[in-house]
Amino acid sequence: MDLRDKETEGHTQRVAELTLRIAKKMIFSKEELIHIRRGALLHDIGKLGIPDSILLKPGPLTEEELSFMCQHPKFAYDLIHPIEYLRPALDIPTTHHEKWDGSGYPLGLKGEEIPLSARIFALVDVYDALTSDRPYRTAWTKEKVIQYIRENSGSHFDPQIVPIFLQEIENA
Repeated sequence: MDLRDKETEGHTQRVAELTLRIAKKMIFSKEELIHIRRGALLHDIGKLGIPDSILLKPGPLTEEELSFMCQHPKFAYDLIHPIEYLRPALDIPTTHHEKWDGSGYPLGLKGEEIPLSARIFALVDVYDALTSDRPYRTAWTKEKVIQYIRENSGSHFDPQIVPIFLQEIENA
């Protein structure tokens, strides 16, 4: 994805590394950590199914374009599921846009219905996206992003993971 979308160059590696640092503080086995790393690295592979006119658009997406963009978790499933050894890594690519309050996509999962690895990754992904420049906006300060995450704890983000995440980025 970094080769296709230069605006997010380095994003994949950064989010994979931070996700693993947080996951290692939790209850995952070594084997599960391998799948979490793979899932983090493949989190946006479904965007390969999104036309450049939408993916690389420098401004806001239309409702129709946004609807198409929201299909990338399904495209990720379609790409990864046939590869047997990658199936255990599907949680992040397919559910990292779900929200704690159930208002996310593609399935509208709520709370602990969302796989733990995806709940961790959602925080990391939003943090990295907001602290990075994009064609349609400049990067937010670390302080502004931390405030955003705190304000969205319990709605967008798992309130039990937020403190662990914040401690990790403050130690970085």
